[in-house]
Amino acid sequence: MRRLLALFLLLAAGAAWAETLTGVVVVVIDGDTLLFKPDRYLPAARAFLKVRLVDIDAPEKGQPYGEAATRALEGMALQQRATLEVVATDVYGRRLGRLGVGALPVNEELVRRGYAWASSRNPRRAMRPLQDEARRAGIGLWQDPAPIPPWVWRRAQPARGR
Repeated sequence: MRRLLALFLLLAAGAAWAETLTGVVVVVIDGDTLLFKPDRYLPAARAFLKVRLVDIDAPEKGQPYGEAATRALEGMALQQRATLEVVATDVYGRRLGRLGVGALPVNEELVRRGYAWASSRNPRRAMRPLQDEARRAGIGLWQDPAPIPPWVWRRAQPARGR
């Protein structure tokens, strides 16, 4: 419960602080996590940022539609020039942000195409109608009549080194 509260506070504080970076997506790790190489970085900082896309939760690798979500993010962003609006840093040191490739809002597009859920803790409720649209259209993970949300799937998995 404390971790959830801390994450909520980080996200809430992040709304007041946002940094926009330009760069290139160099690696897609899964459907909502990537490595971003900013155009400029301080010598003391890392050349690559590990980024978790906010406001969404994509299926995990090994979960149904996990690989499809990863491929969808790769198709939209891998090796593309992008902007990253960093809103916070999580307890794992990942930047939390919103990714744009040209005029394409990637976080929203993953939900619109049915490759991610709108986060249940999403302060930007505008994502929910995109999810409802994808569900009605039966696209992406919504091809399954009862897809398992990633937060439920993670809880059902054996602990991995925790």
